[in-house]
Amino acid sequence: MLLRLLPALAAGLLLSCSTFADSRVLTTIKPIQLISSALLDGIDEPAVLLPPGASPHAFALRPSDRRALAEAERIYWVGPGLELFLEGVLHDSPNARELMDVPGLTLREYAEAHSEHGHEHHDHEHDAGNLDAHIWLSPDNALTLARWMKADLAPLYPEQQSRLDANLARFEQQLEALDAALHRRFAPLKDKPYFVFHDGYAYLEEYLGIEHRGVFSLSHEVQPGARHVNALREQLQRAGHACVFSEPQFTPRLVQSLTAGLPLDSAQLDPLGAATPASADGYLQMLSSLTDSLAGCLEGI
Repeated sequence: MLLRLLPALAAGLLLSCSTFADSRVLTTIKPIQLISSALLDGIDEPAVLLPPGASPHAFALRPSDRRALAEAERIYWVGPGLELFLEGVLHDSPNARELMDVPGLTLREYAEAHSEHGHEHHDHEHDAGNLDAHIWLSPDNALTLARWMKADLAPLYPEQQSRLDANLARFEQQLEALDAALHRRFAPLKDKPYFVFHDGYAYLEEYLGIEHRGVFSLSHEVQPGARHVNALREQLQRAGHACVFSEPQFTPRLVQSLTAGLPLDSAQLDPLGAATPASADGYLQMLSSLTDSLAGCLEGI
């Protein structure tokens, strides 16, 4: 039996090692890889730490992951509000960059998710544990990150400054074009009722001018109690014809039990872009996929 398993084990080890091969830049999650891929198109191919489907809230580092973190010349992570498992690992790393600290980002506090202060730029005197870490879901934040990354990556690629500039300009133009199209599409959808499976879309919702009616679960780890489930069921009944959005990282059983017998349409959102290939257009593809799923369901109710 062991002899039969050895080739498979060797292949798995080789695949694990090759995941980070020749990558000077290591990102923790796919959306950050996609933003850096837009900048590094034709220059380098940034690697990503978490495999598709893995949750940054509950990930355990493998030995190959630790080696990759130790060898990377630049590490981009969101921060302990998202990847808590990296807080101790990256604390003293001179090559790690915590993206929640990037100047110019619009950061949201969960307690202020629907307040008039949602657009304010919060400094880090606020409770960092209460800040919404899903910063990549704001296209404005994505552009801020890309501009900051260009300056941060410049020392690593001194011979590629003109290419970095051109890539950033292309990314800016793509986002500008998509911005106009998205706001035209979502303008008539502002009052359509919908429900999401976890409270992680506030940045995108604010950008699009829409707002969910309810949240099924606050996180991967915390399941709603009976009182929350009953309250959501009542909300769904009052909403009438509405949309319910689940995610590939969550079991659909809760949504199915909540929506049974009600006039609801459903669709899936993937805020981590697991199925999006890393490329110069990857972030735009991820954002287009998310907004197509949102608008497609809302336009049908």
